[in-house]
Amino acid sequence: MNASEKGDYKNLFPKRQLWQPKFEYPLWDPDWDGMEPISTGNKEEDRRRKRQLRKDGVTRHIILIRHGQYNEKESLDENRKLTPLGREQADYTGRRLKEMIDGVDGTGFSSCNLKVVRVSNMARAKETADIIASHLPGVMRAEPDPDLNEGRPAHNIPGSSASSSTIEKTDDQHPRIEAAFRRYFYRAKENATENRINGIGDTNENDKNENAKDPNSGEQKEGSRHEFEIIVCHANVIRYFLCRALQMPPEAWLRLCTFNCSLTYLTIRPTGTVSCRMLGGKYSSEN
Repeated sequence: MNASEKGDYKNLFPKRQLWQPKFEYPLWDPDWDGMEPISTGNKEEDRRRKRQLRKDGVTRHIILIRHGQYNEKESLDENRKLTPLGREQADYTGRRLKEMIDGVDGTGFSSCNLKVVRVSNMARAKETADIIASHLPGVMRAEPDPDLNEGRPAHNIPGSSASSSTIEKTDDQHPRIEAAFRRYFYRAKENATENRINGIGDTNENDKNENAKDPNSGEQKEGSRHEFEIIVCHANVIRYFLCRALQMPPEAWLRLCTFNCSLTYLTIRPTGTVSCRMLGGKYSSEN
């Protein structure tokens, strides 16, 4: 890496490593997941269909959870187990999620359609997920996904000029973390237009990836207009996912903060818009 290439973008890092959105920020890309309904060519009909989709479509809820506190002194991942506090944090988180998923009688807050618990392939995340899942009996567990492992998803601004090793690390780790984002973030498949569901025309790559990893993923409950997924992973990954989902510059990821076993909660509406309902929320109202 020569000095001129390293300084391509404001003397910070190669310009090729700067995120290039399809639409200039702050404009929104309506087809960010490849599932925007195909236009009929009639603006009034398109508006009517979107209103109907907003009313009757399925909303996806994704809850991202950072792993609990772990032993950082160990060098090997398999030895970086949760501390006693980390296990307690995971237990509190599991209890809180159970309350959220089960609903509260007499309040109008009914039970949620939790489809799956996902996890990275790192020891601290898997241990956290095991403890959380012990409070959610009957919920499907996906196989650990190494694409969710901790890493450097993008350069950070503000920040100093990146070293050659940091540039190489970003080249190595960004593609897999971006692949994980595309795999798990998309509007509900039930909302896709009929020709896409039947494989006519464009096919959403997320469908292929999802089926390949979880062929028995939970079926949509009859009459349910909401589906939930839990992903247990890592701070850098969660912060990058949040920026990407909200179509904010990913280089802002280090401006956000998530604590051990905190919850970051995003909704993907039937029309493809995305909202953050919680960022780094506490695992227990008592803490």
